[in-house]
Amino acid sequence: MPDQDEPVWVDTTVNGVRHEEVVDARTTLADFLRGRLRLTGTHVGCEHGVCGACTVIVDGAAVRSCLMLAVQADGAVVETVEGLTDDPGDLTPLQDAFSRHHAVQCGFCTSGFMMSTTAALREGPVTDEAQARDVLSGNICRCTGYTGMVAALLEVGGTRDDH
Repeated sequence: MPDQDEPVWVDTTVNGVRHEEVVDARTTLADFLRGRLRLTGTHVGCEHGVCGACTVIVDGAAVRSCLMLAVQADGAVVETVEGLTDDPGDLTPLQDAFSRHHAVQCGFCTSGFMMSTTAALREGPVTDEAQARDVLSGNICRCTGYTGMVAALLEVGGTRDDH
């Protein structure tokens, strides 16, 4: 690992676009995404990895970008909420379900929930309420009460048919 004050090269693919950038060795992935790449959908809440607002997908796994250094993403494939669809006007089935089930309110935590649930659904179906709540438990929402999120996740997870 380079000295913390030493600039380093980061070569990473974010939302399908390759980026080669020089960053300070101590720059977090969240700050790199927001400040350097202007992908502001990744929110920084607690900066301790607790709230989940900064969740992105790195090489297929949901990670807290406030706890990961940008240099650790060198050679990695990173996905942010902006990369979930090719057309910013389109919604993924998960985003649509969150909207229809009123699973969002202020929206600050939404991108983190989108990324963590997307990663979970890629691993396999979400089949019951307990599993849905477990998937959602890694993120904090202070507004919605989670009921709509559970319903949306179960719908997209393939167990609900009340679209």
